[in-house]
Amino acid sequence: MEIKTFLINFTEILEDTDTSLINETVEFRNLEEWDSMTALSLIAMVDEEYSVKLTGDDIKTSTTIRDLFDKVSAKI
Repeated sequence: MEIKTFLINFTEILEDTDTSLINETVEFRNLEEWDSMTALSLIAMVDEEYSVKLTGDDIKTSTTIRDLFDKVSAKI
């Protein structure tokens, strides 16, 4: 799994965010579009794309998109 692919998949769950603003150091909770529905979309995307169960705690203990990527990578 590559961070570049993860970033592409992450941007696909965001409908109104400029994709040029998304990179691995972004603190995803600071995105205007981030809410509980986006978190659920993230969990679904990770399950579908990577066959990994991302938990609410995984998201709560992550700050950046890179943190999320690292948690998913560790479960593969």
